[in-house]
Amino acid sequence: MDEYQEQPHLLDPHLESILSQLLNIARDPKTPTAAVHLAFRCLYLVTKVRGYKIIVRLMPHEVADLEPVLALLMQQDPLDFGTWETRYMLLLWLSIVSMIPFDMVKLDSNIKLQTGEVKKPIMNRIIDAGKMYLNVCDKTLDAAAYLVSRFMTRPDVKKEKLPEFLDWAVMVMNNANRETMPGMTELRGVLTTLALLFKNGKREDLVDYAPVVLQKLSECQLDDINNTVLRLLGIKLVHRLGLTFLKHRVAAWRYQRGSRSLIENLSVKTDSTQAASDMVHTRLEDEDGDDYDIPEEIEDVIEKLLSGLKDKETIVRWAAAKGIGRVTGRLPKELADEVVGSVLELCSLRESDAAWHGACLSLAELGRRGLLVPQRLTEVVPVVLKALAYDEKRGNFSVGAHVRDAACYVCWAFARAYEPEEIGLHVYKIANALVIVSIFDREVNVRRAASAAFQENVGRQGTFPHGIDILTTADYFAVGNRTNCYLELSVYVAQFPEYTQALIDHLTHIKSNHWDSAMRELTSKALHNLTVQASEYMAKTVLPYLLPLTTGIDLNTRHGTILDVAEIVHALSIIARKTDRTISDLLDQNVIDGIKAIAKVLHDAKLFRGLGGELMRKAVSCLIEKMSLSGMPYHSDAVLDLWHDLLDDCLQHVEPEVQACAVAAIPAFCDEYYRLDDGRARPDAQEKVLEKYLQGLRSPVETARMGFSLALGTLPKFMFSGKLKSVLMGLMQAIRITEKEKKWAEARSDAVKALTSICKTVGVEASGSPSEVICNENINEVYESLLVAMTDYTTEGRGDVGAWVREASMSALHDLTILAVNSEPKLVTPDITRSVFCCLVQQACEKIDRTRGHAGDLFGKLLYHEPPVPHVPHKKELMEIFPEAGLWLLNWSIPAKTFPKFVQLITLPTYRYSILLGMTVSVGGLTESLVKHSGAALHSYLRTVSKNRETMQVLAGALKQIFKDHQKVDRVSIPFLKMLEQLLASGCFEIFASIESSLPMEFLLLCKQEINRSKDPQKLMASADVFCSLLQFPGETKKKSLLQLLIFMCHVYPRIRKTTANKLYEAVVTYDDIVSDENMDEVLTLLSETKWDEDLETVRPIRNQICDLLNIARPIRKKAVKESSE
Repeated sequence: MDEYQEQPHLLDPHLESILSQLLNIARDPKTPTAAVHLAFRCLYLVTKVRGYKIIVRLMPHEVADLEPVLALLMQQDPLDFGTWETRYMLLLWLSIVSMIPFDMVKLDSNIKLQTGEVKKPIMNRIIDAGKMYLNVCDKTLDAAAYLVSRFMTRPDVKKEKLPEFLDWAVMVMNNANRETMPGMTELRGVLTTLALLFKNGKREDLVDYAPVVLQKLSECQLDDINNTVLRLLGIKLVHRLGLTFLKHRVAAWRYQRGSRSLIENLSVKTDSTQAASDMVHTRLEDEDGDDYDIPEEIEDVIEKLLSGLKDKETIVRWAAAKGIGRVTGRLPKELADEVVGSVLELCSLRESDAAWHGACLSLAELGRRGLLVPQRLTEVVPVVLKALAYDEKRGNFSVGAHVRDAACYVCWAFARAYEPEEIGLHVYKIANALVIVSIFDREVNVRRAASAAFQENVGRQGTFPHGIDILTTADYFAVGNRTNCYLELSVYVAQFPEYTQALIDHLTHIKSNHWDSAMRELTSKALHNLTVQASEYMAKTVLPYLLPLTTGIDLNTRHGTILDVAEIVHALSIIARKTDRTISDLLDQNVIDGIKAIAKVLHDAKLFRGLGGELMRKAVSCLIEKMSLSGMPYHSDAVLDLWHDLLDDCLQHVEPEVQACAVAAIPAFCDEYYRLDDGRARPDAQEKVLEKYLQGLRSPVETARMGFSLALGTLPKFMFSGKLKSVLMGLMQAIRITEKEKKWAEARSDAVKALTSICKTVGVEASGSPSEVICNENINEVYESLLVAMTDYTTEGRGDVGAWVREASMSALHDLTILAVNSEPKLVTPDITRSVFCCLVQQACEKIDRTRGHAGDLFGKLLYHEPPVPHVPHKKELMEIFPEAGLWLLNWSIPAKTFPKFVQLITLPTYRYSILLGMTVSVGGLTESLVKHSGAALHSYLRTVSKNRETMQVLAGALKQIFKDHQKVDRVSIPFLKMLEQLLASGCFEIFASIESSLPMEFLLLCKQEINRSKDPQKLMASADVFCSLLQFPGETKKKSLLQLLIFMCHVYPRIRKTTANKLYEAVVTYDDIVSDENMDEVLTLLSETKWDEDLETVRPIRNQICDLLNIARPIRKKAVKESSE
């Protein structure tokens, strides 16, 4: 049923059938109780989607249904919260059945009950049932309130029971304990019922009771209760009481729009239409001839509703706004005008955001109902425009989105309420305000609300400038993306002169000092794009306005305006170049001097330090970048030294964003101010910059190394002229891992990236100078350095941080290889190609998904690169395993997709070691899915070759070599032990049990070397698994494996002893010939029943007993051996 929630009317053709079938099940006395509850639950699901008001009308309401429904309801337990849907639907059903057009007295019977008492009248029983469920804290309370409120409107019931019920309700309001949940539930039930009663009942029946109810409601002081529902119900009841006090009439003074046809609004009005409009205006001048009898209580009602507009909850304010609209519609013009004035008073600076929101909702309701006469628009429109820009900062956030949203609702209501002539004076202001909100507001819901209001005004009024063009582009979906709004839609709208200046002024006056830094950055980019629409206005008006603010006292303003100035000047420089002018031709000299002074003023005021210093550094770095790109005439000015020192200081900052801004500024700065006319670098500047940056690569601070590395990578080519060799040596040194800086993986990663960027910048030339380009003299050193980076497996608290270095190095190897292949293929030797491909396939089989995906992607690109990479080992086989057609659809990071392909490379000698090394880490890893898919791929391959002795010898030899090469390297050795145990246990090495081979013994010795002096429980337990699996091999291997396991059974760690005993038990049961048949039961009993985690003195004799039963010499402690020898 939930699928119909959006369009519930689709259920209407089937509702009657659904209800009939479900109610027939519930009516049948033979239906089990559980089935009855299920039927009502299904009925509730339908009601929830379609609404109870629709469902109630379709329920059967014959006289015969009254007693059964009431009886079934009385059988229910109000405290059984598992079947509340049954009670809810029965109460709704009873609400329609109880409205049968017969006097209730005629349905009563005088039959005596078994107790001798006469059965209660049915009228009393229905009221009692309703009252009972008004105290229940679940959904049934709402249905009970609906039942009682409708039942009390019956002529016979209201005559006999209405005064009594109202007395009871007033008594509950007086006595309910508002500090307890039962008391609040009781009060909620009564308030809900009274609100519905005064809504559905006739005025003449209830008007005499209304003053008393209002008085008691005031005494309850619901405004002070911290319960939203009770305050909401209080407002609803107050406004219903207000409508009861006033006679139902349509105010003759209200404004009525003549035609609401969109076609007529968008077309030229005919004489008849104009005449009709004139008649409407004539009617406005008429006063209602009848005298209004306004009770004194109305003043109290309106006061409470106005107070409700300031409530802290939106739902209460919304109810109060609707109440204001309905009550005002029945007042004389003078009193209604006073209400409007009171609402407008809520929109003042001394009021809270809640008051502004409630006032806007109320104005929208008044306007929609024609209760805001056109004469009031001159006062209302300025208030609405202020509300559209309402944004009150509170700490590091602001409030006001709901106010702006409600102001959009007001504009939407005005579009439907007034003739174009009435609102014509305000069209320009409203159109600009709505366009600004729909494009530049921070919140997506407000932008969409403004877009909807703009669309409504275009359709209803037809007077908004370029309305159709704008709303077709800036529609509901287009304004959903904030970046698109600022950078694309704003440019489109600004092409219309009516909106250009308003958009620019809003950005410069409002958004440039917004509390959200992301908004300020977007503002500057938007101003950059808008400059082309009003370049003169930007240069002569906006920049002089912004410049004083760049050095003001407010941090947000300083940050935003500096960014704005930078982007506007850059945009102006682009315009100047297109017209063969310079930036100096467009800017006044005082603006040029003012921009130059920004950095110095901030530096002298020490605003680059302390709170907000990071924002200032980023902003001024951006300013330097844009001024450099703009070619500002500061080439021989002292400000360049200040700028350069500031950028160098930012490169050493701890915040990556500050570093990134400085790095982005450096290439533009050097290109503009450090390059001579002939294209060479200024010698003094080149020496200064490179010496400073190379020295920074040896900094004892990691962040400084990172910043200077990235800065070196962005320098333009002319800065490396004659100095490339020293730069490469500095970066290669920074890439190497030293014991002191082992944890600085990010610095090494940035050094690799810088090395890659420099290679791309200077290019490759085989016969070139090593001080100018990458050539045959230095390319091998670069490759060697990058291959060293591929061995970076540094780990720390953040995990495998060395992966950042490896990923950067893979990208560098790919880029350098492609660079060389495209220009000088002969520089790519067979050894280089082999090393590159072996590194990539190893990384493509390791445990990190992101790293695998990156390696696989680069592997595919190199394999099918054009022109082809020379000397690729086994290229034909690789292309068969990885066909080009499906290569680009392959998700390399998914283990199930990649491992079955890469495992096939084990047959290729060049890649065997690398593949097995990579898979070792994956198969013996921790991630379940990775272990599952990598292990399945390896086992599947080994099963196909397990009978081939020669292949298995080669494979086992490669595994042995990996184990040997990575002794005491826990990153590889522990996963290797786990993988080896899996391979042994799955029978992949069974062939070595049937032939004489030294491989099992060699694995055993390597395992013993690995665990020697180790205190790592994970490694020790993994080796115990291997020793247990090695028991399948006969001879000395079995004997030494048993001895090692028995040594573990007296290990100092209880966990190792207990785990080893369990594993040995499984091995004894699994493998034959470990223990003789006559000793089998005793060994198994000792292994299983001994508490191996007790102290060593207790378990050692038992271990020794097991040694005797297995015919294994008892292990002797080293300490005991030493004592005996002495």
